Formats: sequence, C-alpha cells, structure tokens
Amino acid sequence: MKYLTSATLMILGLLSGCEKPPQQSAQTNTPNAATPFKQGDDIPAVAYLNHNEIYNAESVIPPQCYTKTDGINNPCYACHQTDKNNKNRPNQMFDGHLQGSYEFSDLGTKNHWKNLFIDRTELVKDISNEQILTWINQDNYSPFIEKLKQNSDWQGEITPIENLAYPEQAFDELGFAKDGSGWVAFNYKPFPSTFWPTNGSTGDVMIRLPRAFREHQGTYNRDVYLANLSLVEIALKGLDGVSVPNIDEQLIGVDLNKDGKLSHISYLPKQSHYLGDANDTLEYQLYPQGTEFLHTVRYIGVDPLGNIYNAPRMKEVRYMKKHKFKSKAALASSYYREAKEKAFENLPQTLYLGDKGVNNTFGWLINGYIEDAQGQLRVQHEQELAFCNGCHKTIGSTYDQTFSFARKVTGEKGWGYIDLKSMQDVPNVGEKQGEFLTYMSRVGGGDEFRQNQEMLSRWFKSDGSVDKNKVSKVKNLYELITPSAERALALNKAYLTIVREQSYIFGRDATLVEASNVLQQIDESQSPLEDTHQYVWDMQLDWSKL
Repeated sequence: MKYLTSATLMILGLLSGCEKPPQQSAQTNTPNAATPFKQGDDIPAVAYLNHNEIYNAESVIPPQCYTKTDGINNPCYACHQTDKNNKNRPNQMFDGHLQGSYEFSDLGTKNHWKNLFIDRTELVKDISNEQILTWINQDNYSPFIEKLKQNSDWQGEITPIENLAYPEQAFDELGFAKDGSGWVAFNYKPFPSTFWPTNGSTGDVMIRLPRAFREHQGTYNRDVYLANLSLVEIALKGLDGVSVPNIDEQLIGVDLNKDGKLSHISYLPKQSHYLGDANDTLEYQLYPQGTEFLHTVRYIGVDPLGNIYNAPRMKEVRYMKKHKFKSKAALASSYYREAKEKAFENLPQTLYLGDKGVNNTFGWLINGYIEDAQGQLRVQHEQELAFCNGCHKTIGSTYDQTFSFARKVTGEKGWGYIDLKSMQDVPNVGEKQGEFLTYMSRVGGGDEFRQNQEMLSRWFKSDGSVDKNKVSKVKNLYELITPSAERALALNKAYLTIVREQSYIFGRDATLVEASNVLQQIDESQSPLEDTHQYVWDMQLDWSKL
C-alpha cells in the first residue's frame, strides 16, 4: 500500500473530482493496510477515490461506535444484542458483549471519521436560507433514473417510482405506488437515533415482493399482494396474524380464516404458504427470496410555516434485494465464518459485484447512490459502499439483516407512507416505557454523540437527566424528534458542505460543531460500560399501546 502525499496527488492530477471508479467483478477486496489518519491531513477524499487508494479498511465500524460512554452512557445496545432465550432466531450474532467494549482491530482503534471533528460554522455562514431551501426542494431522483435508463452499459438495478420526490403524489392511502411498479411504502418508527429528523435527515422505506407474490394466475391481484405483504409481516415478526385492510377471499380463491366461506376479511391468520402464484413457505423472521427494499435518505424539508417534512431532494438512495434465500442453518454457518475471521484478526471483506453493488454474503445484494458535487445522484464508490456492511451484515439487533420492516406499525395501520404524526412513542416488545424515552435515558442525550443541544434543552433537566414526565406527554413522534426550522436549515447547510467536498469516506453525519463526546483513538484507559448499563433489547415495537 502506498501512502500518498499532497504533492504526489497534485502531480497525478487526482484532485479534479469524483468519477466512477473501475468496477471489480465479483471479487473480494481485502486490504492489508490503510492510509493513516492524521490530524490536519489535507488529502481530500476524492483523491483517495480517484486513485482507488484505501482510506479506511474498517469502514464497517460506524462513527457511533467511537462514542465515549464514560461507563454509563450506552447508545450501543440498539445494534449489539444477545437474546439467547429465542433459540429459533435466525440472527445468531449474539454480540451484546460489544456494548461499550471498543473491541476493534488495531486499525479500527483509530477513528477515521474525521468529519466529526470539523466545526462547520464558518463553512455554512455564506449559505443563505433561500439558497438552501431552493436546493432541498429540487428533485434529483427523476433525472438520475432517466440517466440510468439511457445508459446501455448499466448492469445494476433500475428502481423508478413516478413522483417519488413528492410522496403525496407517488403513493395512495395504503402506500401502493400509483405507477404500478409494485413498490409499497409503509409506516414505521425510525430507528434511534441516526434516523431522527432532529439529527440530520428525513427518509422513507418501500418494499416490493417478486411478481409471483403480486399475481394470481398471471394477472396482477391487489388482494393477493396485500395478503402476501401481510404474511411477510407475520413471518418476520413471528405473529399469529395481523389486521388487514379489506381483503376479498373470493379474489384470492382461498378460505384464509377457515370459516367455511369466501368473504371479506379484516384479520389475516398465519398461513403455511404465500398466496397467488407464489408457493414459498413462510419462514420465521426471514423474507422470501426476491424481496426488495428501497430507502431514500432526504434533506429536512421546511415549509413557510416552519413545519418539517421529507424534502424532495435525496441525499442517498439505498437499495437491497434478497437475491438468495438462506435457511437458518445456512445463516448460522455464515455467522460462524464471520466470527472465525474476526478471531483470526482478518480485516473485513467486501464482495463487490460491479454495477450490482455488494454481496453481504447473507443473501442480500446492497447498492447505494449519493449526491455528486453538483447535487446529482451518482453511483457510490466501492469505499463508500463498503460502509453499508457495517449495519446490514453482522449486528445482533437486525431481522434478516434489515431494520425498518420489523418496526412497521403492525397490521392495517402500518400501510401507507411514513407519518410521524400518526405514531406515539410506544415501547419495545417486553418493555413498558416508551422506546425513545428509554433510549434518551440510556444514552444521556438526544443522539448517540450527546451533542444535539436542541434535544438536550427540550427534553432534559438541568442535572442532565431526561425529563420523563415531559417526554411522556408528547402528542406524537413528530413533536418529539423533529427539529426547529432554524436547526433544520443549519443541518441542511452543514451536509451541503460535505456534498461539495465529496468527503463521505470521512463521515456523512451532518454535524454543526466538532464532536466532543467521540473518541479519536481507542486505548485501554477507556472505562467499560458498567453491567447495570448494558441491556437486552428487541427493536420490535409493542403497537398494542398505540
């Protein structure tokens, strides 16, 4: 591995911009070293990308993992879980011991996410409110899709949804895309706390099942599709049944509730197999092969009255497809392989598939697109894309390597575009206190880094403890986790400076000031989390409290 200097890069002419890198074909990138992170290092991110020089071989360790716990503040539990009481659970990671332990490789002990340590106050002062509002209200998704369609060399997926930049135009009341593409938006509780609007981004998630799950005898059948979507929810959450919008059993041709007649039903019991032209069996906490997810990460919209919404402009478009079904036994083997590689202190491996993205080796293809310096969506560089494996490969809290669908409002009320005003802070399964209240209590702040001053002033007492009485009285999630218009505009401006720099490999978090509760170097002096501050937790929610 060569270590680059600014002079070398200038000579090579590598500072001109971020072009799409040479794509690898189904090969594993296992770097042996990385260019060292130095304070004051002036090598821009695009230089590493254009030269295909590995900056951070441990990019699967997200920035949040470097948060100071001080022995008592625990944001780690949301990802790292050990629930060995559920013997049937396909997720065999059992990584609860990693809560606050900082068990990294030698390379990983150095925090490479140096964007966390930049004060962006001066960088954003010349961006006016009018400029940022114009920026965030532009549609950069539709032009990107058209560009992919016209690229005859493109081998990856193309995921058009008409008017996706404007959700009220794109989806009907149940979340079905109006263009007939098969994508369905669902109402889910954002994962704590990276995906809270107050911490930098808005977003949504759509699911799509294979054509056979949408059709009956070769013809599209909405009742079949809705029933199959509900059966996926039953399988993933391990339920006996769910409420559903009106489903006509006659259109499906199956007596689903076993009452001896074909009628309209509002409750769907668990079935052994999927319906229509699909014949796959339901598998506990696993999606059927061919399931797709589309996740847009957006700027924070601010209307003239100061209300917060999902802006048209997208920071990222993230895509996952379950290209291969793996049984619980096969997944257990994959988890064992990962544990073995870590035990031998091997650096993370990422299997790149060119335009198709990366294979996480657990049955999923993952791809992602991000803004270029002009704000147009582009293919992510391999180094940028490797970041995705940090969350969608081997952490203990996920359901079949995913987050959002397990957090969908259960049953009928969960079909439709995400709506924070329709949800309260319900508890997690097995708990009594609201999830976000619990999170803030355990973390000691309104974000993993404990630096969101607006959340601290709104929901915490002067002694640093969360105001449980105040949080418990909020009307809905919108009131609890959306920022003021002033903060939203500032966060949008801060992220725009990262876009202009194209410095995503240094960190994507839209932070306003230098992080003070984040470690730049892990060493043995860090206090481990006390046992009383480590938790067993399930990301599923108890929606019966809604």
